[in-house]
Amino acid sequence: MKILIIEDEAKAGDYLRQGLSEAGYVTDLARDGADGLHHALTADYDLLVLDVMLPGLTGWQVLEALRGAGKDLPVIFLTARDQVEDRVHGLELGADDYLVKPFAFSELLARVRTLLRRGRGNAEASVLRAADLELDLLRRRVMRAGTRIELTAKEFALLELFMRRQGEVLPRSLIASQVWDMNFDSDTNVIEVAVRRLRAKVDEPFSVRLIRTVRGMGYVLEAPEG
Repeated sequence: MKILIIEDEAKAGDYLRQGLSEAGYVTDLARDGADGLHHALTADYDLLVLDVMLPGLTGWQVLEALRGAGKDLPVIFLTARDQVEDRVHGLELGADDYLVKPFAFSELLARVRTLLRRGRGNAEASVLRAADLELDLLRRRVMRAGTRIELTAKEFALLELFMRRQGEVLPRSLIASQVWDMNFDSDTNVIEVAVRRLRAKVDEPFSVRLIRTVRGMGYVLEAPEG
């Protein structure tokens, strides 16, 4: 699942991105309202974490523009403004939740999971499948042929990307930007190492291999026909 954070405070934004990434989510971070609005309108996100007091466009204006454009993704406001009228205003604009700073990250994470579960409508919609491999987005659980597979947060995010784009050859540059939020460096082997470790867990113990290398292009997860 992919989350957009719009937060102008550098320390807070980096803290949120790191925490949500370690929880297994793919995250993007925008530092001002205009840039955040552009991200939200041009890419697909499952949830938005939005500060109110932003340079350029305020959080109120960002949310109003999103709802006016028909974007109905869940939104959590994060703000130091704790007046009742502020919370009411945010909810009237279409926010789904409101968390006042300072807050415990565990509480934010619980609210994120609740909103994502509500947005999916039911547990079945949050399960990705390829052959006998299942990835449960809500329970953060991976099963293959009835066997539980333990993955790190990055391995989970990598597998989610593969399963969401089954049959599509994913270049290393795309994997780097989506999972590690970095530009691809041809001198690093971080992606090769991560894919190798993922294969060791979800492929090698089983008779059918799902993840393969396409020489000179990237990697693809593809269930065999039939």
